[in-house]
Amino acid sequence: MNILTAYTTESNPEAAANQIRSQMSGVDPRAVIYFASSQYDPQAISQAMQNAFPQADTFGCSTAGEIVSGHMLKNSVVAMAINSVVIEDMNIQIVPQIQTENRVDDAFAGFADYFKTEPMTMDVDEYVGIILVDGLRGAEERLMDRIGELSELFFIGGSAGDDLKFSQTWIFANGQAYTDAALLALLKPRMGFSFIKTQSFKTCPAKLTATKVNAKERKVIEFNNQPASVAYAQAIGTSVDNVEDYFMSNPIGLVIEDDPYVRSPQRIEDQSMFFYCNVMEGMELNLLESTDIVSDTKAAVEEAAAEGNNIAGIINFHCILRTLGLEKAGQTEDYGAIFSKIPTVGFSTYGEAFLGHINQTATMLILNQ
Repeated sequence: MNILTAYTTESNPEAAANQIRSQMSGVDPRAVIYFASSQYDPQAISQAMQNAFPQADTFGCSTAGEIVSGHMLKNSVVAMAINSVVIEDMNIQIVPQIQTENRVDDAFAGFADYFKTEPMTMDVDEYVGIILVDGLRGAEERLMDRIGELSELFFIGGSAGDDLKFSQTWIFANGQAYTDAALLALLKPRMGFSFIKTQSFKTCPAKLTATKVNAKERKVIEFNNQPASVAYAQAIGTSVDNVEDYFMSNPIGLVIEDDPYVRSPQRIEDQSMFFYCNVMEGMELNLLESTDIVSDTKAAVEEAAAEGNNIAGIINFHCILRTLGLEKAGQTEDYGAIFSKIPTVGFSTYGEAFLGHINQTATMLILNQ
């Protein structure tokens, strides 16, 4: 097997890593990507996973729930081992101090040194990036913007979680644990790759233009030259007093070629609205209405397979708000079952990366074989 997945609910980090290793005896991995509940000591689980796979690059992050072939889990470690038949080469760079600095340039210099090629000249059909970010620093937009300025390479990923404690999230790489940091992994797959972005919303006619914002705080003060919460309530057809009941089912989205890029409301303060990702001043957004996550995701995976992809594995960055919606609807088993026949690993994120920072979306990297 070129890709294998495994999981464990063993609470001891060393025992958990050894259980993962024992389930992966059939693969000699070039890389092991794993996602671990915040119940695990971050340094201990990172070191244990590296000890279990000393010949591989091991990397991942803390989560708000885990996904593995056929299952949605909590309080577990999930992992995917990928051999050199699938990944020809790769390099990992850590970007530190993301809350106050933006040192993506240093990471890209590291890529250039390792691959002996400037990232700006790399073939976008040969290289793909994974980004994992501390999910509590509010740095995702700055990081993604700089990546876009430095190359045409596509980076997909998610923001680390901590099981909804909102205290501290962690990035793992090659036996070390980092906070206030991001991880950039640049992969050169042998057999190609593709992407899935699915958000399970339809676009409503109502439009909201951000006419006054505080982008640094992800705060919209006015939509349509009205207090933000008032304009949002009018778009839905409800009162401001009830408007927070609609945050999950009716976020807003930047619609590009009929494809929404979701911005999820977080809270209201003094008639202003705070979001989980930036809304820029002058941005015109549509009100969105939720559809069925399970049927939409199943259709997206089937479509990807029908396009001729010989899918070896999927890495799924899945918004925690989608997970909460699935839990409320009693659909977590149905969602996990979509991936029961495909080697899959993923986690419930505090935000997703796909041409920027977005919410209430699943962004997936498909590796071919």
